[in-house]
Amino acid sequence: MAFFKRTDYDDGYIVEYLSSNTSEVCKSRISLPADNLWNDGVRGFLYLLAMGYIFLGIAIASDIFMNSIEIMTSKKRTVIRYDPEKGEAHEVQVLVWNETVANLTLMALGSSAPEILLAVIETATNLGEDIGDSLGTFTILGSAAFNLLVISSVCIVSLEPGQTKRIKEFGVFLMTATWSLWAYIWMLLVVQYISPGVIDPWEAWVTLGYMPVFVVLAYCQDNGWWITKCKKDSQVEDSHANVRIMTHQARKGSLTGHAIPGKELHVLEAERQQRLSHNDKGTGGAEMGSVSERLNVEKGTKEPQAFARASFQKADELSDEGSSESLLHDYIEKTSMAVRAQFRHAVVSAMTGNKKMRTGSGKASARFAEVVQTVQNINIKGKMPTGELFGKFTFASDRYAVLESTGTLDVDILFHRNLPKPGGKTPIANGDAGAAKGGKVAPASGAEQTFSGDVTVEYETREGSAKAGKDFKYTQGFLTFKENEFQKSITIPIINDQQFENDVDFYIILKNPNNGSNIGDPSVTRVTIVDDDEPGEFLFETPHCYADLKTGKVSCRVVREHGFDGKVTMEYSTIDGTASGGKDIGPNVDYVHTEGILTFTHAETSKTIDINIKKDAKIADEEGSKNFIIAIKNPSLGAKIGQRSATVCHINKESVDDRIADVINAEGEEEEEDVSWGAQFVSALTIEGSTDEDGNDVDPTWVDYLLHFLTILWKVIGACVPPTKYLGAWPTFVLSLLYIGALTFLVEQLGHLIGCVIGLKTSVTGITIIALGTSLPDTFASRTAARQDEHADAAIGNVTGSNSVNVFLGLGLPWVLSTSYGLATGTEYKVPSGNLTQSVIIFTILGFLCIVLLILRRKFVGGELGGSNAYVKWGTSILLLLFWCIYILLSSLKAYDVISL
Repeated sequence: MAFFKRTDYDDGYIVEYLSSNTSEVCKSRISLPADNLWNDGVRGFLYLLAMGYIFLGIAIASDIFMNSIEIMTSKKRTVIRYDPEKGEAHEVQVLVWNETVANLTLMALGSSAPEILLAVIETATNLGEDIGDSLGTFTILGSAAFNLLVISSVCIVSLEPGQTKRIKEFGVFLMTATWSLWAYIWMLLVVQYISPGVIDPWEAWVTLGYMPVFVVLAYCQDNGWWITKCKKDSQVEDSHANVRIMTHQARKGSLTGHAIPGKELHVLEAERQQRLSHNDKGTGGAEMGSVSERLNVEKGTKEPQAFARASFQKADELSDEGSSESLLHDYIEKTSMAVRAQFRHAVVSAMTGNKKMRTGSGKASARFAEVVQTVQNINIKGKMPTGELFGKFTFASDRYAVLESTGTLDVDILFHRNLPKPGGKTPIANGDAGAAKGGKVAPASGAEQTFSGDVTVEYETREGSAKAGKDFKYTQGFLTFKENEFQKSITIPIINDQQFENDVDFYIILKNPNNGSNIGDPSVTRVTIVDDDEPGEFLFETPHCYADLKTGKVSCRVVREHGFDGKVTMEYSTIDGTASGGKDIGPNVDYVHTEGILTFTHAETSKTIDINIKKDAKIADEEGSKNFIIAIKNPSLGAKIGQRSATVCHINKESVDDRIADVINAEGEEEEEDVSWGAQFVSALTIEGSTDEDGNDVDPTWVDYLLHFLTILWKVIGACVPPTKYLGAWPTFVLSLLYIGALTFLVEQLGHLIGCVIGLKTSVTGITIIALGTSLPDTFASRTAARQDEHADAAIGNVTGSNSVNVFLGLGLPWVLSTSYGLATGTEYKVPSGNLTQSVIIFTILGFLCIVLLILRRKFVGGELGGSNAYVKWGTSILLLLFWCIYILLSSLKAYDVISL
């Protein structure tokens, strides 16, 4: 008997004859005519290629979507703030969008748009139909597992050896992590326990309603529940610590051809200074590294964390004083909410990671090891009691060494009571070979005679190069040895003056024994006080600084690294460059020549040198910037001058807009390019190489040409989306979302076709192929963020929030849509619970273990990412990767009924 499937078309029909009535027919809205007659292997291969090609398009469309979100969330409004110090109100600009709210709404929607749209489109195109396991639901599950486990695993090992990074907003991370676990627990309760296999309308609306509750609670946590509101307000007016340059310029060679906001101003200046330092070794800039690297260097020194934090905060507060926000509203964005989006752009445009960092702990460790070795050598060389010792007092050694910071020194004094028989053992250092513990003595079997009775001896300290009252406390007294005692200790107080100096000595003597006792050798012991103070290394914070023409000053900071002990002085002076110095500002004098003594008190880690300059210094552009040099030299005893012993001061590059222009010019972007619709098409059709770390142009490689060829269609379609400069980027937002939706529809159809052709269950297709395709761009973006960003928030801190949004929107919207359709038609919305329940249980357990592991790493390793111990770093990374493999394996085995959990 013949079985067939008939497909009608406008101009005819096709009949496909099947071998039996059980033969599976793969149907789809994008199926080609009679494609069921093709070879299954060929069809599966072609479908996979098409899926990969569409994922490239989704990455580009998502990048455009994220662009629009960045522009929208960078909008500012003017508010009136009261300054208690000045006693007056003034206008300040603040962001319209709160950072946390933007992260959990628009930003999360941008990064999770493919998964959410996949679930919504699948539901909308199959209303009232029983489709079995939902591809969108399992894609959300698989993407959550991949994001939490695999991305965390990759980011942990992405840092340089010895580098560690922590999540800055840890409270928000804990809240979003708790919500992400609850989201999947709630899914389990709804599907399996509250109404098994059926989604009721109230359950759908509660799921969707969790989204605003989640955002409100995260917003409250971000504001510290307004307990520290005053502190938050004071930080709003912090100068330009986080200024981000918005060039509104299409990045050359990018896959999107759309405008991409740039990096933070201070990061760009640091990178530029780093490039300049390759040809300016005198300033030590070659070891400057990125901003985040320099912070890590300082944290690695001997300086306590309290001083380190104070130093960083003070540096932030004093940098770039006198902000001019009114000149920058077209250029800058004072927020870190778009950091991960920036790294996503960086991935799309194939930007490189950061360089190796310079660690600062080596010098401190070497100094400490040297001090310890000095103490050990002195103690080892000490001479033990010798000669005829019976009935005599001696020191246990003729020399001692003590670290100045120890505070006290215990010295042992011995009384030798036993006289050994001829041929017996020689007395040892404690005066008696048969001595019991605790300084008590018992008659020794080898002793010919024992000194009996109580004896007394006097001791006293004597000055050497160490002075009483300055280096040690003068001490004297009497020691009485009972009849059964042979050893006693005296304690000498050591004064820690916290000032570096050479090692000094003093002496302790024994005198005036009584009751027939005497003084033996050694009766004098020398005590060496080893100085372990570390005054530190002094250098300029940056190789370049810029004048403030409004105040008529240029301020340069000298920082103290690798130690903070004692008072240190050094000389500083100005040296003419292209600018001329003099005693007073005048027609031919650009700055006041200054020299003097810079003094650091104990634990002081930074000082600022202020130089007066001419306020109206104006130079023709062709003559360049006027500059002069500030140098430091001749530090006091023990201190060192670092490699950055001088800094170049630029007089007429003071304003932030000038600095921005300078950075942009240094980056090879001398003019702002046209971002009109036409320019987007030109950019989409043009391929250009990248730039190396020194800013030199690099020709396109064959990989660049290949990627350009593969993505040119998607870039041209993306160029049809309006630029972000129109109507506040809202047209870009809407049309790019539609672009993603159209491509997601193709992914949904291809996902079912692939599963049908190669025999892959829908649930397995969702957690593997589709989840990987939608999550790979975020993986590379997170890796780049882990390497380049100062904290771990952009790398892994946002993963938990994104996973929560996936459930609340990615499932809440389809469930509301389906239950509403059910109410209208009088039907129930049924959901197969078998595979879904088991997959949720497995992920929830492994996700909880992952979060616990990250918290433990924070406590014991020092941060969620990286670590000094390679075994711990790679071990935790491999463990998280193993968790993901376990999730895929167990979920797949359950889908094929191989196991039953």
